Amino acid sequence: MKIAIAGTGYVGLSLAVLLSQKNEVVALDIIKEKVEMINNMVSPIKDEYIEKYMKEKKLNLRATLDYKDAFNGADFVIISTPTNYDEETNYFDTSSVEDIIQKVISMKDNNITMVVKSTIPVGFINNMKVKYDIDNIFFSPEFLREGKALYDNLYPSRIIIGSENEKGKQFAKILQEAALEKDIPTLFMNSTDAEAIKLFANTFLALRVAYFNELDTYAVTKNLNTKNIIEGVCLDPRIGSYYNNPSFGYGGYCLPKDTKQLLANYKDVPQNLIEAIVKSNKTRKEFITKQILDRKPKVVGIYRLTMKAGSDNFRSSAIQDIMKKLRANNVEVIVYEPTLNKNEFDGFKVVKNLEELKQKSSIILANRIEKALDDVANKVYTRDLFARD
Repeated sequence: MKIAIAGTGYVGLSLAVLLSQKNEVVALDIIKEKVEMINNMVSPIKDEYIEKYMKEKKLNLRATLDYKDAFNGADFVIISTPTNYDEETNYFDTSSVEDIIQKVISMKDNNITMVVKSTIPVGFINNMKVKYDIDNIFFSPEFLREGKALYDNLYPSRIIIGSENEKGKQFAKILQEAALEKDIPTLFMNSTDAEAIKLFANTFLALRVAYFNELDTYAVTKNLNTKNIIEGVCLDPRIGSYYNNPSFGYGGYCLPKDTKQLLANYKDVPQNLIEAIVKSNKTRKEFITKQILDRKPKVVGIYRLTMKAGSDNFRSSAIQDIMKKLRANNVEVIVYEPTLNKNEFDGFKVVKNLEELKQKSSIILANRIEKALDDVANKVYTRDLFARD
């Protein structure tokens, strides 16, 4: 089959690599440098399995800037363009998704089926069907971790298909055949239910992060041992010892915007919990900021903007909000982030050398601790208790 993939972030590129093992895949992007890297089999994002597969596997994969080239003769067009949350409208900005839909329609090829992998509001697919008088489109959510996107496509926890027709079954089979995991739980349903699954799943993960962060806030405030409490609580098999490591707050591509979008979808529905999850993240960052300000530091060093080890993504990372709050309180903040190739980030000075950060900082903030900071442990402020994500 020929499969076109619009957008080459974590979702799009991991799918491109996954599916190009057994299909012809053409990746579409608007950034020339990314297209060139993919055509040279170099991953433009940090992901161990993507990098390994692009280097070692025989992939029928190429990238292009030309949507007509990508879509011409395609059986499926997978849409994985970004949908950032618009704070003013309380809605995902779905313009990039709709742009691809319009481009596919312009091809006048009824054999193309569009599969939306971008995160979208509940009801989006039905709205598109009515707006453009089309039926060849459905939603299939992804459940990927940043830095482990291809791994999670090779060993998926489940496959959700927002279609119950033959095209939906065909797409599920393509994903199943490309994966290394066997007997993958696969559910078929309408796209609206599938859209809800994505938002509710991510909001539950955000809830779990927020819960253990609030547990940590309580323990710190009352001078208790957070680690002891978490270990004791999580030995209950109904709770489980996973996804329980305190942090500065949840961030990244998905959780901040997905929780806010789900809350917006509750506009006419009674709720308390969903709103509390969104507010909890803000409260946590304010608590962390106060903890730092109470130490009266002259210079605060930021060790990495990324939220987790093995990732190069720092979009909406919690530490950025803390940096801004510190600056608002007239505290000098410097940043060490080796993935940045510039001297400043959002108005903050970027230091290129880790030793410089260690020497100049009164206190060093690390959302996730690493051995590189062992020699300045007395300066480090972190809530990472288990040295893992």
